[in-house]
Amino acid sequence: MYTYTTYDDPMVISTSAGTINQAEAIWIVVSAVLALVGGILIYFLFVKGKTEPKGKFMKWLKDFLSFKTMWIEPLMKIAYYFATIFVILGSFGYISTSFLSFLGMLIGGPIVVRLTYELVMMFIMVWRNTQTIADNTKK
Repeated sequence: MYTYTTYDDPMVISTSAGTINQAEAIWIVVSAVLALVGGILIYFLFVKGKTEPKGKFMKWLKDFLSFKTMWIEPLMKIAYYFATIFVILGSFGYISTSFLSFLGMLIGGPIVVRLTYELVMMFIMVWRNTQTIADNTKK
């Protein structure tokens, strides 16, 4: 009553990670080629283009694709607020086991989160200041 699956099918490719269908393997190759062509086209049409784009959206798109608009800073702020609130609320789980652990987590946790956030933000500020210096020396 048991059915056994054999991998003698020529449409199945066995790898160390498992088996994939031949159609899946072909799609992976096609996807890689399309991504390469698309990336090159986007770079030369939007990022490297000599003409200034017309329209508000196209200007935003060019800035976004050339990484003049950075999303990491607002995302880091949200992550900081989330992590701080999480550590503070999570510290209340230590009240029943150890009051000192609770106080340590309640006081030390937000300090560690803040120091980590500031360390990451220093790299962003160095990038921003370097970009400003580079822009000022081009003029």
